[in-house]
Amino acid sequence: MTDSFDRTPGAGRSRPKLGSPSPEDLGRLAEAGDGSAKPSTFSQHEPLRQPKTSLPLADGGVGSAAESRGTQSPLQGSSILSIDAPEFYPFGYTEYQEVPYEDNSEGYYQDVTLAELVQDMLSHLNASPGSFELEVEGIAATLNEWVTTEETLQELVELIYTQSTSIPNFAYTGARLCNYLSQHLAISPASGNFRQLLLRRCHTEYEQRNDAVKGDEVTQKSFHSYVLFLGELYLNLEIRGPTKRATILLEALKNLIDALLSNPVDGNIICAVKLLKLTGSVLEDDWKLNGKTEMDAVVAKIRNIQLDSTCSSRDVKAMLLNLLELRSSDWGRVVSGASAVEATPDNDPNYFMNEPTFYTDDGVPFTAADPEYSEKYQEIVDRECYCPDFSEENGTEECYEEEDGMDPEIEEAYEKFCLESERKRRQ
Repeated sequence: MTDSFDRTPGAGRSRPKLGSPSPEDLGRLAEAGDGSAKPSTFSQHEPLRQPKTSLPLADGGVGSAAESRGTQSPLQGSSILSIDAPEFYPFGYTEYQEVPYEDNSEGYYQDVTLAELVQDMLSHLNASPGSFELEVEGIAATLNEWVTTEETLQELVELIYTQSTSIPNFAYTGARLCNYLSQHLAISPASGNFRQLLLRRCHTEYEQRNDAVKGDEVTQKSFHSYVLFLGELYLNLEIRGPTKRATILLEALKNLIDALLSNPVDGNIICAVKLLKLTGSVLEDDWKLNGKTEMDAVVAKIRNIQLDSTCSSRDVKAMLLNLLELRSSDWGRVVSGASAVEATPDNDPNYFMNEPTFYTDDGVPFTAADPEYSEKYQEIVDRECYCPDFSEENGTEECYEEEDGMDPEIEEAYEKFCLESERKRRQ
């Protein structure tokens, strides 16, 4: 049994071969069946099926080929696509409608209030005070379009006053703006124009001066800002008259100074000093023009406060002393300035103003106005290195001490430095 067993893989098994059946197979099939020999399923290949539709003709489509056979194309009549069909929009779609742009300057600020507009303008001027001359004309033109009623004019005055007395260092620019608007705002209702309403607003604060100088720190600080703003208004608000300034402000400033000095706490005194440094020379000139000596009375009060050891701090007393010295020099002005040719240390107090300041070994400063200037200056020249010439190559000053010379180690290091510099320069 083992001898007849074939161990070859696949031995004893055979796969039917595809192709035509043998005569023996046909005979067996005829005997088993009804005598009709049927071909095997693995007979020769069936012929290819004819296409359901004919290929399109050269000059027509499917419809043309079907028409040529007298039959209807399967695609004909079933398609609803058409170039004339309306556009399809999904559910919830909103068609975009482009709004034409209109260059209408009147509607540019239609969503902005007057307060916001003025706030933006003043913030811009505060950030760029140098652009005042370039911007103020446009600001006035814009405000003329907005301020057309008595209510808006009153609101404008209040806005500018509030910003000028609350923004630090804006009093000067605010006063200049008030002066320009008082001359260029077109509206002038029966209640008063811009300048009249502004002075009326300042008068309201002026009437509370006696209580403000005795109030708390916040009240005093607000009052001090008002005082300095009024001083700027006095210098910048132009009106018709010989002095081109509001006379009513001259009297108001005198009373404000008296109120500040009547309660000589540090804050009030500092405010009075700032006001007098700002307007002292102009106030005294205007008082003298009117035949008054009001500045002498103010200086007398300041001197009494400066001599009183209990009414102010040491730093404030130093400020008062500097103010008194400033007034004694006619507020820093030269009454009769000598010509440049005739100027001498005796007739020109500013003769030594631009001279440099030197220091001795002990740190004591001295200038050309010092009587011993020549001797002290010569000592400095003899002691230290003085070199008027500069090196043309590297722009550094060449300075040597010819008498003492340099230390040997320093000289050796310097020579190495020069050689290294020369080597790098030639590379």
